[in-house]
Amino acid sequence: MKQGLKIAIGADHAGFDYKQALQEALSSAGLKDFGTYSDTSADYPDFAHPVASAVESGEFDLGILVCGSANGVAITANKHQGIRAAICWNTELAQLARMHNNANIICIPARFITIDEARQIVDTFLNTDFEGGRHATRVGKIAC
Repeated sequence: MKQGLKIAIGADHAGFDYKQALQEALSSAGLKDFGTYSDTSADYPDFAHPVASAVESGEFDLGILVCGSANGVAITANKHQGIRAAICWNTELAQLARMHNNANIICIPARFITIDEARQIVDTFLNTDFEGGRHATRVGKIAC
């Protein structure tokens, strides 16, 4: 992983085990856990909004959100004007989300991939740069 990245991470109960595993894999990173802190039922917006706010403010470079389908956390995070949250279930999508869309939050669907796949997907996301160029023009048109 790139040196010096500050990463915000959060999950609901369905993503708790994956969040814990990802934190272990990223132990050398500047990482902040925004919860949840157990597998007890929890509402995904309670974790997606703080992660999105932390990335949007610039306090953190990138974010990781995990829930069962990744849809809930992605929808919630994308309500924030400066966020481009992408649902990724394989490494190619993670790479393209960064290269072409300058995604700043990755959303992982815990119920549809293995923990090992999640680690690989997140690693790809964190180690891929935005290409800019024609993609920058497109990304510049996203905000309302």
